[in-house]
Amino acid sequence: MLLRIFLCLGILWPRWALAEPEPAARWQRFFSDARLQAVEQQYGAAGRQRVLQLRRWLTTETQQSRSVQAQLQRTNSYFNQLTFVSDAEHWQRSDYWATPLEMVASGGGDCEDFTIAKYFALRAIGIEAERLRLMYVKAVTLNQPHMVLLYLASKDAMPLVLDNLQDQVQTGAERPDLVPVYSFNAEGLWRARAFDQGVQLKAGDSGVDLWGDLLRRMLQEEAQG
Repeated sequence: MLLRIFLCLGILWPRWALAEPEPAARWQRFFSDARLQAVEQQYGAAGRQRVLQLRRWLTTETQQSRSVQAQLQRTNSYFNQLTFVSDAEHWQRSDYWATPLEMVASGGGDCEDFTIAKYFALRAIGIEAERLRLMYVKAVTLNQPHMVLLYLASKDAMPLVLDNLQDQVQTGAERPDLVPVYSFNAEGLWRARAFDQGVQLKAGDSGVDLWGDLLRRMLQEEAQG
């Protein structure tokens, strides 16, 4: 599933011709009255309530002065309260990357959805994009592909891992159950050799088509607000 996404050869790798939204400055637009009404129409009153709870949580987090470690832990724990459900069951599609609003309003998602929601939540509360990477790994215990979010304090630092399989945020060195394969963010794509190493791929080496589709849908959500 995820391996197919990262190995879509022939898809050009621009330096993100479609840049991600600026969530730290604009995330409030996703919670407009029009957007909340649309959420309620699609996901019911419970979905609207979950989105309102997310807005309150983001507002609190942006107003509080916390350490990065605390921000990472609180974000991981907050989204891990949602339910894991496969794309086939949840969206009736073999592979679908939900926007954070779609995931929260619907009450759950799969590993990609957890990772994406945490990524944009951390961006919204002020974590720099270059510090974050979405990483495709092999989950050894489950013997299947999996996605997690990494935080790198510096370019060569051992990253911290945010994972829906584990509530406690730990370093990559403390997660022998995860075998890194690829990581990416708005800056590019890296072939991983270990959690603290990676080779950045050049333009044209690979592409992540679902990421671009996700960003387009997030921009549409914002415009609808």
